[in-house]
Amino acid sequence: MNPYVSAITLGVRDLAAAKRFYAEGLGWPVSFEQGEWVAFKAGDGSPAIGLFGRDALAADAGVPAEGSGFGGCTLSYLVREDARVAEVLAEAERAGATIVKPAESAPWGGASGYFADPDGYLWKVGSAQGDQSFAE
Repeated sequence: MNPYVSAITLGVRDLAAAKRFYAEGLGWPVSFEQGEWVAFKAGDGSPAIGLFGRDALAADAGVPAEGSGFGGCTLSYLVREDARVAEVLAEAERAGATIVKPAESAPWGGASGYFADPDGYLWKVGSAQGDQSFAE
């Protein structure tokens, strides 16, 4: 797995208010929006910043939204091919990560899964749909 962060997704309690803050308040252009996910391209070489409902993001990772199981954000590592999701999860597990959610078909298309690093930080590994400019 290359040392690269594709997107930082923040679990927010009010998606519309958070979108207004970043888009209107800070002037960040929305680069991609699908369902409950809004992404802002932060700049050349920077990871995308995503917003997703906190409860929905926790459910996507398969962990409780409250308590020690979920810290409010995930880091994302996006790949171009569905099969690569399971490969990256296996690489992370060999490196000492815990698989939180194995690779599976995603409701939006593609595939995704989650691992936790040794400190418990959650990483989503997913196949990019649409704009793949920030995918491995």
